[in-house]
Amino acid sequence: MSEPLRVSPLHDSLAVLNPRWSLYAGMHAPAGLTDPVAEQRCLDSVALTDLSCLRRSGLKGPAAEGWLLQQGLPVPAGINQWLSIGQCSLIARLATTEFFIEDGPGSDDFAFDIRQKLGRGLSGVTPVLRQDAQIALAGPAAREVCAQTCSVNFAALNLDERPLVMTTMIGVSVLVIPSLWNGKPLFQIWCDPTFSPYLWKHLLEIAQELGGGAVGIAALFPNFFQKG
Repeated sequence: MSEPLRVSPLHDSLAVLNPRWSLYAGMHAPAGLTDPVAEQRCLDSVALTDLSCLRRSGLKGPAAEGWLLQQGLPVPAGINQWLSIGQCSLIARLATTEFFIEDGPGSDDFAFDIRQKLGRGLSGVTPVLRQDAQIALAGPAAREVCAQTCSVNFAALNLDERPLVMTTMIGVSVLVIPSLWNGKPLFQIWCDPTFSPYLWKHLLEIAQELGGGAVGIAALFPNFFQKG
């Protein structure tokens, strides 16, 4: 699959940490940092990394749900819910007739295929350009970082219901999916790319106060780059 080279909105924020870069889906992504011991220390508290390299797409319109079903994709029953598709991709319902799809690491190409099939749009279905930055926040102290930046009580949510939360963190509008990573809290946080360096800076500062910090993607997801 050939794609034009993309640049993460967080590239400069990561570059100062001197990461080891790997090319993933046409984007240079921070595979690892120079100190594995420091990365492990972050994982034991709270770690954050840039997952903006994952492919994503969106669509909306009165015929969007039916069209997705015709493509063989499951559709979340409720607004602000998500489902797994393929090996590790996801589809979320953001509104009654609006959906968000992101490919997980590996060989899933749902988001890419949806973009290709939709083109400029179909009757009753309009493509939505998704250029979000994504920050992954994981570890035992991840909920504490969220508590300091957001008014939502994530601990009270039922993860079995696959919730997606639209809220703000330090004044930045975000989408958040809370889940578990190796039995510990994981938050996938999407935001407008323009505001992502600001959000990253403040999340990183709080994480460092809690004994954590930034890590490369492979520290959180060791198999991430195997099929990228």
